[in-house]
Amino acid sequence: MRLKLASILVASVVLVACSKDADDTPAVAVPDCVFADGSNQPAPDWVCGSPVEGVALSAVGYSENSAAGPNYMKQMAATAARVELAQVLSLDLQNMVKQYVETTGAGDAETVDRVNSVVTKQVTEQKLVGSQVVRQMPTPSGGLVVLVGLDPAQAEGVAESILRTSMRNEAALFQKMEAEKSFDELSEEIAKRYYN
Repeated sequence: MRLKLASILVASVVLVACSKDADDTPAVAVPDCVFADGSNQPAPDWVCGSPVEGVALSAVGYSENSAAGPNYMKQMAATAARVELAQVLSLDLQNMVKQYVETTGAGDAETVDRVNSVVTKQVTEQKLVGSQVVRQMPTPSGGLVVLVGLDPAQAEGVAESILRTSMRNEAALFQKMEAEKSFDELSEEIAKRYYN
């Protein structure tokens, strides 16, 4: 019995010693944001889409290292970011229109779908006037990552321009939504959205 008890005590001490060694190993910190170039190196938060002060809408674009040079890489990264920015703006406007229509009862589901389609088309045709490269940074693999954005006034202006052009192109559809009254109220919502 004593031998059994001694064996259990020895095993317990070994287990405690082993578990203590395991607890002493430092935990490896995982960065919140890494470059998407395969290097897995830590990157600033804006590279992963975190908000940037003074920028209402933004998107990140990436260009691989190119023999064509840094200007070409910046142009390619900015183009990729603007495509992403157009998608972000389109989704943002669709959500605003949908919320507005649902809360005011200005149209049925078919009207909402058609409005969203018109707005999306207009966003893709609209040049993102005023969008600019806000930040840029080389990646560990030699590429370039850029942040393209619109400040609140620019975002509001582009959004209103898209909605106004959509309304002119699809007057009957927007009349169904009580166009003038709805647009003024929707404009107020846009302003609140980008300035908050």
